[in-house]
Amino acid sequence: MIPVLLIAIPLVSGLLAFLMKGGNRAANLSIIGSIATLAVTLWACTTSSAECLSYSTEWIPLINSTFTVSIDTLAMIMVLLTGLTYPLILFIASKNTYSKPHNYFGLMSFMQAGLMGVFVANDALLFYFFWELVLIPAYFLCSQWGGEKRIAATIKFFLYTFFGSLFMLIGIIFISSQAPDHSFSWEAFTQVRLAYKTEAWVFWFIFIAFAIKVPIFPVHTWQPDTYEQSPTSTTMVLSGLMVKMGIFAILKWVVPVMPMSTWAWGDTIATLSVIGMLYASVIALRQNDIKRLVAYSSIAHMGLMVLGIFVASDISLQGVMIQMFNHGITIIALWMVVDIIERNTGTRKLNELGGLAQKQPALAILFVVIAFANIALPLTNGFIGEFLLFTGIFTSEVSSYNVVFTVLAGLGIILSAIYTLNMLQKVLFGKTNNITEKLSDITLAEKCTLAALVVVIIVLGVYPQPFLEYSQKAVDQLLSVMLLKRPS
Repeated sequence: MIPVLLIAIPLVSGLLAFLMKGGNRAANLSIIGSIATLAVTLWACTTSSAECLSYSTEWIPLINSTFTVSIDTLAMIMVLLTGLTYPLILFIASKNTYSKPHNYFGLMSFMQAGLMGVFVANDALLFYFFWELVLIPAYFLCSQWGGEKRIAATIKFFLYTFFGSLFMLIGIIFISSQAPDHSFSWEAFTQVRLAYKTEAWVFWFIFIAFAIKVPIFPVHTWQPDTYEQSPTSTTMVLSGLMVKMGIFAILKWVVPVMPMSTWAWGDTIATLSVIGMLYASVIALRQNDIKRLVAYSSIAHMGLMVLGIFVASDISLQGVMIQMFNHGITIIALWMVVDIIERNTGTRKLNELGGLAQKQPALAILFVVIAFANIALPLTNGFIGEFLLFTGIFTSEVSSYNVVFTVLAGLGIILSAIYTLNMLQKVLFGKTNNITEKLSDITLAEKCTLAALVVVIIVLGVYPQPFLEYSQKAVDQLLSVMLLKRPS
């Protein structure tokens, strides 16, 4: 019943938040719901009962689709990331002022329910249902509470995700029609064996939806505008959690279901990922808006994860597993810093900031640690994930261009260090100006929120072994399926 509780608690707290008249009451209710969800998440992490981690009942018997949810190793990583970060995201969100806050926090809780549903769904149609459930509140959050250009950004976001989801639905229905029992279960999907040409078009129909969500080049253009125009707390969910849906979905619904096409198109997708990394990194160098800079940084890091999947080595897949979690922690912390800076100064422009280290030393220290994690400095969580990814890419035996991919991806990491350190220099150091001169240090609550994520960054950077041991089972399962259907 644990997976059901992970969906039901934020869903109920979201419904109740809609009924609250006062903004503080709605925010507090959503935060309490997310803390309760975290408690259930920790229960899932510690229980040894398989029955507690799964649930199945009839849903749409006419088409043989069931409400089947379960938490395996891969799902647990994302459930834990969502459970840990959501209370902090909602807490930071509560420090801002919104029109109709009960609607805002209700939609934020609905997003958490949808995210949990995506990660635990073991039926393809149910997975699609929760996939769409996440997108609907995201659309309204951006369009109602976003920036001046929110409508254009939201329309672009909607069109990209709508067409991607439509193609995915067609692919899901086709695979179900070929399944032995014509069901939508994950087990039935993995048993389907399609002719290569048939599998190829089904692969691209489903993969395109996940590629848009990651996003990878050239279907990435919705992301910077949406991140810039959305409320920053919503951007935290979009960047830290929602884009991970794409990586998660590739690992669960593409690699084991269509392994032949995963092998056959691996170098093509890896090439697009590298192009996206370099393109996003070069664009980030030219940004004056912190939100757009962080948005392009996210594209580059996600591209490296997709590259790690499609070079298909055990080390690179291990790197993807840990980096999904680590990047979520780091990027959410980075967005929190952006939110605090914008709330305190009223600007996100790099050329209008400077000298914050003099006025906000606590923020400066925490910001530096988070930024170093973003560029994978040793002893931070980003290092172990990216080290495994680069090692796996370089030693891959299945890619014909593994050395080229490693060199180009490494160039992207160098560019990441340049624009991240440039951001630190312009925001924290130098002389104060009329905007930053009157600032005081951040509040104790903000310090504690950022410090909690910094502790995770350092702990996983210093001692990642338990995480690696836990994720190894998921890596072994993926490789066993891929090697079974590897083209000769």
